[in-house]
Amino acid sequence: MPLHIINASGAPYDMGRAIGEAIADTVHRVTIHNEEFVETENRWTGSDYVRQMMDMTARIFPDLTRELEGMADGMGIAYERAFLWNCRGDLRWPEDISPAVAFGLTEGCTSLILPATPDQPATIAHNEDGSADYDGNCFWLVAKPDTGPAFESFLYPGMIPGHSMGANAAGLVQTINNVRVHDLKPGLPRHFICRAILSARTLDEALNLLKRPDRASGFHHNLGSAAENRLASVEAPASTCHIETITGSPSAHANHLIRPNLRDIPQTITHSSNVRQDRADQLLREADLSATTASDILFDNLPGHEILRRPKDGGDDYGQTLGTGIFELSPEEVRISVHLGPDHQNAYTSRLILEPAPVS
Repeated sequence: MPLHIINASGAPYDMGRAIGEAIADTVHRVTIHNEEFVETENRWTGSDYVRQMMDMTARIFPDLTRELEGMADGMGIAYERAFLWNCRGDLRWPEDISPAVAFGLTEGCTSLILPATPDQPATIAHNEDGSADYDGNCFWLVAKPDTGPAFESFLYPGMIPGHSMGANAAGLVQTINNVRVHDLKPGLPRHFICRAILSARTLDEALNLLKRPDRASGFHHNLGSAAENRLASVEAPASTCHIETITGSPSAHANHLIRPNLRDIPQTITHSSNVRQDRADQLLREADLSATTASDILFDNLPGHEILRRPKDGGDDYGQTLGTGIFELSPEEVRISVHLGPDHQNAYTSRLILEPAPVS
């Protein structure tokens, strides 16, 4: 299946409107019929919990609120409906939820950070795993906002960009892994935090967003700054933030907290997340990093230990790798390669030339 490319630019509302119009058909054909979407709407529409989050987001991130308002109008759906879908992972669900929602809440991805070697630039790489409903129905966004750096991002139909994998022209790269930590609260939705990071110009700006105490929930973030030659693996549930600077040794992360000071925080850990974490760690230990590429690891499909996810692979979370992103960081540019599987590599390639920092 092809990767659909969207070009959008302008003021927040205008850029959002262009995105929404480009994805509208897919949203109405696929997203609004997704079982998780339907149950989220049925359970949470009009709730005080969501209203608190909506009001806080409008106050803290007015430009991003306008961007999602534009997306909603372009998609032809109400703003609250679009907002609700973008805070699906921030909500406290009871135990009597459908299997589809349970799978969505424990969705899986795998990310790598490979520091530079004499033969290869520093690399951040990511398998984006999600519902099979979205296989062939996702997009790659090339955005040039009026405010903030240009950026590129994988995009689910109906969701604001940033919460999967992307990079901006300030040289920041971000990939996201879901973590299901039991510390959720009404606050800033994690999707908006991820989108705000794509507007940051330095790694410290991005990290400050992840240190905010008013976040509703959180993710694991692999972050890199090409301009600053810095790499970080950040576990950021709602209640805390742990920043691991990555220098000489490579790093892998799946979908649960693994840092010694965080891993005892109550969280849901799937068998698949443990398997992918262990397998990626093993492959990194055994690899000749001067010769091994990140895609070699992310395409690994040893039966019972699969990192590359396919339907019926036995995993107990989302079982479909929708795309693999490889981001190579150098002082002048970020090179992007997006693969749709081992047999469809380089479905999209790009060079993000670093923009000079604006004069203050």
